[in-house]
Amino acid sequence: MNSYIPLLLLFLFGMILAGAFLALSHLLGPRRKSKDKNASYECGLEPSGNPHDRFSVKFYLVAMLFILFDVEVVFLYPWAVQFKEAIQSGMGSFFFSEMILFMVILFVGLLYVYGRKAIEWE
Repeated sequence: MNSYIPLLLLFLFGMILAGAFLALSHLLGPRRKSKDKNASYECGLEPSGNPHDRFSVKFYLVAMLFILFDVEVVFLYPWAVQFKEAIQSGMGSFFFSEMILFMVILFVGLLYVYGRKAIEWE
């Protein structure tokens, strides 16, 4: 348990420092209200359209698919790290076949999504 004390102290120091910076900016920062500061910000452009318009379901579907495939691809890095050790222990072909199976499943999923026209914008 003693080995976690430095980590706890570092976490507490970070929280105190972040809180102090937020309090100082609130206490010392200028408070000049203006029409421009209260306006919505859209990448430096004038806001256009109704902000309460609904987005197409396709937008959310593409976003979820991106996150899904992105998270799955994140698993490639730990596999690559372990693959080097697996080759040395004689399990390289097993690890490689597992990754091929994983990539085939990913590819079949991508083909399914493409076939359902879920990633096409219209």
